[in-house]
Amino acid sequence: MTPSQCRAYLDELQRFGIKLGLENVRKLLVSFGNPHRTFPSVLVAGTNGKGSVCAMLARILAENKLRAGLYTSPHLVRIEERIVVGGRKISPGEFGRLLGLIKSKTKGLLARGILESHPTFFEVLTVLALLYFAEKRVDIAVLEVGMGGRFDATNIVIPLVSIITTVSKDHQQYLGSKLADIAFEKAGIIKPGIPVVCGVEKGEALSVIKKRARELGAPFLGVFDEPGQLRSKKPKDRHIFRYRLGPEIYRFSPQLRGIHQGRNAAVAIAAAAVLSRSWKKLDKTMIIRGVERAQWPGRLEIVSRSPRVILDGAHNEAGAKTLLAYIQEAVRPPVVLVFGMMRDKDIERMADVLFPLAAEVILTSIPNVRAASPVEIWQRMRKFRSKISLEPSLDRALEIGRRKAGRRGSVIITGSLFLVGEAKRAISKGPAWSICPKARRLEIFP
Repeated sequence: MTPSQCRAYLDELQRFGIKLGLENVRKLLVSFGNPHRTFPSVLVAGTNGKGSVCAMLARILAENKLRAGLYTSPHLVRIEERIVVGGRKISPGEFGRLLGLIKSKTKGLLARGILESHPTFFEVLTVLALLYFAEKRVDIAVLEVGMGGRFDATNIVIPLVSIITTVSKDHQQYLGSKLADIAFEKAGIIKPGIPVVCGVEKGEALSVIKKRARELGAPFLGVFDEPGQLRSKKPKDRHIFRYRLGPEIYRFSPQLRGIHQGRNAAVAIAAAAVLSRSWKKLDKTMIIRGVERAQWPGRLEIVSRSPRVILDGAHNEAGAKTLLAYIQEAVRPPVVLVFGMMRDKDIERMADVLFPLAAEVILTSIPNVRAASPVEIWQRMRKFRSKISLEPSLDRALEIGRRKAGRRGSVIITGSLFLVGEAKRAISKGPAWSICPKARRLEIFP
């Protein structure tokens, strides 16, 4: 399939919406000879931090000279970013070839009644990634769960280790309104006898996950089970962390910004330690190097210095609080917020966290059918209206933000990874911006 044919077909798939369940993926994979069974996998679920943990773990494996596949979502600029082998995105040609095979296979399975419904966008991409990893003969694949866990398309694999990073409220219309309900869905990736690495620190969510692990006889490793396991200091402009796991001490300073990345790194380290015991020996020095060298675009990513422009894909209350902590710690005023969100997210909670620190908030549009319009957001923001302006054009919103911040201020673009991706594309083309080195790059690895 050509790039234009791929875009048309993927746009068509979007109309099937979100459908949780494994039957479509299972039947498609059977028709291709079960490619996902030809390589081992790691499965990473969680509300926040799972993308960063995936990037760190993939880098750890690469530093240990292993050919790692990496499947994540969503993408920022190009859909090929979701599927990476050895640090390189799948090429548009390979993507189109595999998408064409899946389209043809799907048509036949539907005609014969083997598939009861058309696969969704995410189901098709998951099958494509697994096919590609099998073709490339990866040593191991790191798979980011899309939503929840129990019925997510990625849960078709039997992993070497199941990882749950955090649990907080998000996607409540699909996963339930209570933390215990959401935790139960995420604990659905736990398999009988397969080790579980859990970054959830306390509360009912942790109790639910531990209970499910006990029921399935899955060895449980709580990343922060003991007080003081993770410590940090910040002598200059970067956090230095110390993480204790059993008798081992890991000292590291990630490239990824924010104190929360120390927690993500600890989860990745704990997962690497489990893999090292149960699968292949991973060198401790290379584990540390992996978490320090990992990159993950769109998460506290500085793309311009004058003014400072920060992209962050915070899209729920927990992500907003993490961004807020970084703003309070490291961002110079005045802060101008360029903001857009999906309609199905808790916009009011995000605003309550982020808007008070902003000198001005510019509401803008996201080219996505699920996105709330600037007017929709404005109508729900009665108490912040004195600092809000509306600019549907993202290009103009970015230019206004740049002028308002001045050379010494900061522009923060947040509310959705879809907005971050559009902003990244716009800024990389804009001659008026003082682009940071590597800001034009979208590769996971340097």
